[in-house]
Amino acid sequence: MWISVILQAEAQKAEALSEALMDAGALSISIEDADAGTDAEKPQFGEPGHHPVGLWDHSRVIALFDAQADLAVALARAAADAGFDAVPPFTLEEVAEQNWVQLTQSQFDPIRITERMWIVPSWHTAPDPDAINIELDPGMAFGTGSHPTTRLCLEWLCDAVRPGDLVLDYGCGSGILGIAAARLGAGDVLGVDIDDKALEAARDNAERNGTTVRLQHSREPVDARFDVVVANILTNPLCVLAPLLAARIAPGGRIALSGVLETQTQQVIDAYAPFLRLHVGAVHEGWARLEGLRPADTPQ
Repeated sequence: MWISVILQAEAQKAEALSEALMDAGALSISIEDADAGTDAEKPQFGEPGHHPVGLWDHSRVIALFDAQADLAVALARAAADAGFDAVPPFTLEEVAEQNWVQLTQSQFDPIRITERMWIVPSWHTAPDPDAINIELDPGMAFGTGSHPTTRLCLEWLCDAVRPGDLVLDYGCGSGILGIAAARLGAGDVLGVDIDDKALEAARDNAERNGTTVRLQHSREPVDARFDVVVANILTNPLCVLAPLLAARIAPGGRIALSGVLETQTQQVIDAYAPFLRLHVGAVHEGWARLEGLRPADTPQ
């Protein structure tokens, strides 16, 4: 049994209080938006190249303590160390012992992408044994099929990939898109990422699914041209990568970009305009997929 202490704190003091609580014996700390679920909720999303957003004006600091801890002493000490005149308002909740692995697994069910493709966690039986079933568990790298941008890309791949195609998955994360392309019959798949941990996860996931996906770090040059290029990243990196990604599309080849909010589509379309024409192919839960085609008569 543990005790969860939920304290209210202004943004400028939330981090100091968190550190003081750890020094006072807390087992773990998290900071949340105290206005979550209300009209005052403030998302913390950001992108590379943007200044990080500060903590919420009204923050909630959650500290987990052993049930035998002297909370009065710990909270008084932490409040004083963090510069509070008194212990801020707080509530207590009991946290019972649970099978945390089982609880986590229960939150991830098989995901139907199309009639022919499912994403199936390893602890589940595939709902349709005759479909393309990609075994993938939540992990350190982005991409389980549950996020709208991943789903948008997977749906597109199901229509775009033809047998023998050369496929580039730029920003491969967990490797889910490259694995899907390989299972759809691609002749060769290259996954590229900036994160070594993502490349390691993608390699493990590809092996688990019996597929071959070549993987490399983004610092290494990509010189080949591909029939299919897919990139599920974020708006700003996609704009910066426009010359590189556009140059990797073979004549007659197709490209799909996601990780783009519906309100950001024109920004990406404009960034790629000098190289090829993009259009919005689909939108899901506020996220967009942009698609483009390089004419077959484009010079090599």
